[in-house]
Amino acid sequence: MAHYAFINSNNIVTQVIVGRDEDEVVDGITDWEAYYGEKMGQTCLRTSYNTVGNVHSGGGTPFRGNYAGIGFKYDEALDVFVAPQPYPSWTLSDSYLWEAPVAYPTDGEAYVWNENQGVWELVVEASE
Repeated sequence: MAHYAFINSNNIVTQVIVGRDEDEVVDGITDWEAYYGEKMGQTCLRTSYNTVGNVHSGGGTPFRGNYAGIGFKYDEALDVFVAPQPYPSWTLSDSYLWEAPVAYPTDGEAYVWNENQGVWELVVEASE
């Protein structure tokens, strides 16, 4: 089984499906990206469920940077899928993941990013 992403004219992923393996031949069809793209009227590109941060979870060759998700952008020049930028101050790493300007704390607590202050803030549970 393979996964395919449909991208619109702005290279934004609109849908991701499970489809035929790229080497599977059915009724003479050998190019599943072209087949699915024609059916949907959008560009269709294979995406790897096992690739995140340009690393393949099974030790294989990473494919297109990240598994595509709805709203991701396809970068044609790099041939990768990139998630939407979560905050204006975050930058895209060499592994095609967004990084905050300050590293996430490693003390085991939960934090959220405060863009206005440029810091990680401790999540405090409300008491009842």
